[in-house]
Amino acid sequence: MKQQTITAVNLSDTELGEIRGLIEQRSAILFDASRERFFSTRVREHLEERGLASGTALLRQIRGSSIEYEALLERLLTQETSFVRYPAVFDALDKKILPEVQERKFWENPRSLRIWSAGCSTGEEPYSIAITVCESLKFAEAWEIEILATDISRRALRHAERGLYSKRSIQNLSLPQAETYFSDTKHGFQVKPRIRRMISFAQMNLSESVYVGKLDCIFCMNVLMYFSDERRLAILRRFYDALEPGGYFFLGHSETLTNVPVKFEPVVVGGCRIYRKIALAESRRAALMMEGSL
Repeated sequence: MKQQTITAVNLSDTELGEIRGLIEQRSAILFDASRERFFSTRVREHLEERGLASGTALLRQIRGSSIEYEALLERLLTQETSFVRYPAVFDALDKKILPEVQERKFWENPRSLRIWSAGCSTGEEPYSIAITVCESLKFAEAWEIEILATDISRRALRHAERGLYSKRSIQNLSLPQAETYFSDTKHGFQVKPRIRRMISFAQMNLSESVYVGKLDCIFCMNVLMYFSDERRLAILRRFYDALEPGGYFFLGHSETLTNVPVKFEPVVVGGCRIYRKIALAESRRAALMMEGSL
């Protein structure tokens, strides 16, 4: 039996710095000091897989091939996820946000609901949103529903568009939910067409300004940490502008908008902190009340 030769990897801090700089230059994604161990481990794994002996060889490869560059970026951005990964988030969507949207837009024609999953990875988040909408929104079939799901990773998006998942991925769903929204196949659990039609998948880098229209709710969980403070603020401002007055914004459970000059109102629902764009009428009413107290 032929033994596989393992290439001895030589990876210096200087080479790591050059790789990090190239990624930030091309994709605006920053792996700062807080993720140093993760970054160096993933780069080293990539070198071993590609049979490269040094960071210099990797730099030469990714500079010369966009395919090789994307392959490295895929490895660095891959995160494990699952359906309804943070139950409190979907509870807030179910019990707070969707009832408000339904009340505010009930008499509109057409009634529309637009939600953005920014950094959707392999699709578990937007499909979880779609399931929650189906179960929470009364007469959902009478609404024009669009869930925009974007990610920088083409490979993750291909997985998401297939809509095929393992039993482990859907373990947080109830048995009735699994039976209602998935088909049990020999290859795994397939999202049913009814749910898949609610979602539009698109490749997007959040650092690039792209018009997405007005939205009722934006999910951007555990994504902004990959950007510098300056780019993070620019992205947050675009999110704010894209939200309808009264719309809501979700961050990851360990992320916060403290000391960020964007006028979101923090709202706590159960064990979940979310952020609301104050409606113009509310802002004017607050201003008038302040004037009256002077």
